[in-house]
Amino acid sequence: MKMLGRQLAAARRAKGLSQPGLAAALNIHEETVASIEQGRRVLKLDMAELFDEFLETKGMLAAGVANLPEVDQFPLWAEEYIEQEREAIALSWYDALVVPGLLQTEGYARALLSGRVPAYDADELTTKVQARVERREILHRKEPPTLSFVIWEPVLLWPTGGPEVHREQLRFLRECSQLPCVSLQVLPLSRTHHAGDAGPFTLLETPDHQHLAYAESQQGSQWVSNPDEVSILARRYAMLRTQAHTVEYSRCLLDRLLGDQ
Repeated sequence: MKMLGRQLAAARRAKGLSQPGLAAALNIHEETVASIEQGRRVLKLDMAELFDEFLETKGMLAAGVANLPEVDQFPLWAEEYIEQEREAIALSWYDALVVPGLLQTEGYARALLSGRVPAYDADELTTKVQARVERREILHRKEPPTLSFVIWEPVLLWPTGGPEVHREQLRFLRECSQLPCVSLQVLPLSRTHHAGDAGPFTLLETPDHQHLAYAESQQGSQWVSNPDEVSILARRYAMLRTQAHTVEYSRCLLDRLLGDQ
């Protein structure tokens, strides 16, 4: 993926164009060009063909996309996701194990990260916790992304970090549920089946309307950019939203857990 980015940069410079100049000529976002050239964003086939035609590279980029090994098409580093998360205009997030990272309090994040095996040293733990908390900035941007969360009910019942941390986390979830950009729904434990039984995942829409998906497991993380596979996950998420409690009922559930009703 980084090699394709370097090839695009070389072709752009050969044409005497800056990144903003190429973006303006093709009516795409400047950050899209920068991200592809730096290997932070997957170069999709239709975009590669657009670059090839404009830069007169005779199909070089499209051929590179078609022949990328699978490991390059789906980078395995969470840092890639964080970069995309900062820029996203929409996120849809299903989690069945923990509170989604964007909605975690500092105490909850510290409790989770303290349980890592092998353990972080004290300085690294502090850095990781701070980085996770700073991600919440996008909740309060002037123009925040549209955020939808579906959380499996047991996540709200597990006393991660102890009673005080647990209660603080529930209170923060309740506060976040009132934000205009946030939809928070709880998937009830009582359901006999649901569309998320294969595990957590996140759907993401970029500023130039690419639709991507991301998932983490014990073995690492994975990007999904294939339109057919992203479509399957989008349909699963749509089904999860119908299977979860409504936004209003989910707020009432949080109130009950907090003892406010």
